[in-house]
Amino acid sequence: MPKDNHPRDVVIVGGGPAGLTAGIYTARSRLDSLLIEKGLLGGQITNAEWVENFPGFPDGISGIDLGQHMHSQATRFGLETILAEVTGLEIQGELKVVRTTEGDFSARAVILAGGSERQKLGVPGEEEFTGKGVSYCATCDAAFFRDQPVAVAGGGNAAITEALHLAKMASKVTVIHRRDQLRATKILQEKAFAEPKIDFAWDSVVVRIDGKDFVQGLRLRNVKTDQHSDLEVAGLFVSIGFRPDTGYLKGLLALDEVGHIITNEKMETGIAGVFAAGDIRQNSGRQAITAAGDGATAAIYVERYLTDF
Repeated sequence: MPKDNHPRDVVIVGGGPAGLTAGIYTARSRLDSLLIEKGLLGGQITNAEWVENFPGFPDGISGIDLGQHMHSQATRFGLETILAEVTGLEIQGELKVVRTTEGDFSARAVILAGGSERQKLGVPGEEEFTGKGVSYCATCDAAFFRDQPVAVAGGGNAAITEALHLAKMASKVTVIHRRDQLRATKILQEKAFAEPKIDFAWDSVVVRIDGKDFVQGLRLRNVKTDQHSDLEVAGLFVSIGFRPDTGYLKGLLALDEVGHIITNEKMETGIAGVFAAGDIRQNSGRQAITAAGDGATAAIYVERYLTDF
């Protein structure tokens, strides 16, 4: 934790690729910079078993290692970091005050790079069985389901990546998708269709999660025929998308209907000195590399803002 609470040049909220890249740039510019992260440094990328599309790593790199490399690079230039959850943001004259579970931190500029959180299904049994068969991270929990049947809800890149990882351990993986074709990139689709352990429940959604002490099965509904069916599984991995972590910003910043922060091409929000970068902002590319680009852009314009401050 930082030794004092003096006003800094910039506080960065979020330690994913956007926040860490912003930290690299602001620290190299010799701005007094503090980064606040509530979970693992590296953000959602740490859930990726293997990252093949981040430039500079021709053989790929694990998500955890990529996050650690970014963090080490940023702190080498002097970035301070603290583990805390941000609960509010207040504008006090020319200063911005970031309220957290570890106290308040003020700065002349703020970069909001808090990313997104996994969406939940919102069906009966989900809360009850979370941690008892319902999971949101295959990298974290796949080992608990060795030689057992599991399901993945979703059809995007994250869901198919989870299914491929689970196929290494589970006896069978059923991908449950509300459409009749996947949204994942073609290379991931090819890998999934070629994996004999992966099966697909097309045009289907989970309507209930059943079990006793742990998950034992799912109730599915076909969205085209409205027919219901049962699927026996020991675990369900939910990967149906993300929602931006912006609940504490409602009423302060302009958000879209989902909750993403609206910015311009300079990552500026409607409040001078408050910037947003990465998955938390509207029209994000939702990739580690685009988040990193956002972070760099935000940092560049933070420095210009502070120069004219």
